Amino acid sequence: MTHSLQADSGWRVWWQLTRPHTLTASFAPVFLGTMIALHYAVIDWILFLAMLVASLLIQAATNMFNEYYDFARGLDNENSIGIGGAIVRNGVKPKTVLALALVFYGVAAVIGIYICSQTSWWLLVVGAVAMGIGYFYTGGPYPIAYTPFGELFSGVVMGYLIVIIAFYIQTGVVTLEASMLAVPSTLLVAAIMLANNIRDIVGDEESGRKTLAILVKRPAAVNILMWFFILSYAWIVILIIVGMLTPWALLVLISVIKPIKVVQIFKRFTEPLKVMPAMKDTGKTNTFVAFLLGIGLLIDYLL
Repeated sequence: MTHSLQADSGWRVWWQLTRPHTLTASFAPVFLGTMIALHYAVIDWILFLAMLVASLLIQAATNMFNEYYDFARGLDNENSIGIGGAIVRNGVKPKTVLALALVFYGVAAVIGIYICSQTSWWLLVVGAVAMGIGYFYTGGPYPIAYTPFGELFSGVVMGYLIVIIAFYIQTGVVTLEASMLAVPSTLLVAAIMLANNIRDIVGDEESGRKTLAILVKRPAAVNILMWFFILSYAWIVILIIVGMLTPWALLVLISVIKPIKVVQIFKRFTEPLKVMPAMKDTGKTNTFVAFLLGIGLLIDYLL
């Protein structure tokens, strides 16, 4: 057994349970939404931190629900790639994983109530929907992750919606500019989910899932992933050309080597373990694009 599939110990058990390579899907949109808001309002950094922590907790809890329900349905074993492994490799009781996920949701809900008290109580509805989608992504009788709509839901909720909420809690409004700047984040969070489904395509098909990658077959799925990347960068360039975005946003091109490597790896290898670097680089692409886009907006604001 390779080292990457060996059991963890101590704090690493719980850290791996959160699937840390996916947590950037929460951090990046919050940062981007806040940087967009710089041009509209004075930033409340306490609200920023509250939003960031709540988003990270919801993402981590969603990953734990995934771990729990995939184990409960018999989909995970000690050789499964891309899982936290707390249950099948480290001996953590399934109920403990589920309970921890619910605790994370509870803490996120309390933080959400604070955010609502400082902004708008309508966000309770939005937050509840987002948390519900996080749970039903792998929980419930008809998990979203088992359908062709996983990329759509994850992209809209974790990519678009988090950017907009992070922007709204600072400004009290939702603008066309904010919505347009959230598009790359939407596509790249969806790309994280698609990369995950491409990696797991054989096991998912055997388990009866009907993911987008399974329906269109692996070669087409890799091409769709490639177009997610292309459209993300092209969208930013187009916004610069039409004057909606500062030329400083071209900083995102520094990160373009990452998605190129992702596509190359997926086209060269099919074994889940060998494409893990592509999984990590997909998450990094999302982080780098949002971070560099946010930095570009920050530079434009300061100048």
